[in-house]
Amino acid sequence: MYDELQSDRIHETLGALARRIGERFPDSGLGRVCAALEALAVDVDATTDRLRGPLWPVRLLGGVGIAIVLGVALTLAGFTLKEVSHGATSLPEFLQGIEAAINDVVLIGLAVFFLATLESRIKRRLALRSLHRLRSLVHIVDMHQLTKDPEHLITPGLATRSSPEHKLTRFEMSRYLDYCSELLSLASKLAALHVQHFSDSVVLAAVNDVETLSGALSAKMWQKIVILDRARPESPERLPAF
Repeated sequence: MYDELQSDRIHETLGALARRIGERFPDSGLGRVCAALEALAVDVDATTDRLRGPLWPVRLLGGVGIAIVLGVALTLAGFTLKEVSHGATSLPEFLQGIEAAINDVVLIGLAVFFLATLESRIKRRLALRSLHRLRSLVHIVDMHQLTKDPEHLITPGLATRSSPEHKLTRFEMSRYLDYCSELLSLASKLAALHVQHFSDSVVLAAVNDVETLSGALSAKMWQKIVILDRARPESPERLPAF
């Protein structure tokens, strides 16, 4: 069970994180973002199920199409050979016939390739659509932590009239940033599910992009957490339990 990601475990972790956010920051925007990620995780499960198994209607359509293309090609080839065998052909006509045959073979090959890869291209489009939603949610998480600047807590006297209002204590801000980092990590795990049973270079590149983006944003959040930890600690009576 440790050689692949388990979707149900990701759902459990998301549920636990949603409860933690709700208990620490009730009615917060971050809690609604976590709920949106939970809903998206259900859609990811449906998408990965389609990526894992064969799309039989598409395979049937592709097989019938390939059979029709090959049948038409063999029929035309038979007529051509029959005409050549029943009449003399000059060298220019023979070369022209070879050129036409090569063009037909190329077109037939392209048609067969299009039909043979139809299922893969449909799955790729499904995966990329799901990954685009995950990437957008990652950016939304980053927007929620954007104004959580530890400098405003360390030196509050530097705020201006246009500065965002800060109601979080140092401990609460640290927990908020940690929750954001966990959301990004879970989003990247949901992205990885798309290539667990579907091998496609384009989808793999998109998954790597989501993971790279999540990792870069998470590193930025942990820089803020380190700044908070190195600042003056809060008084013990203001430190709630984890």
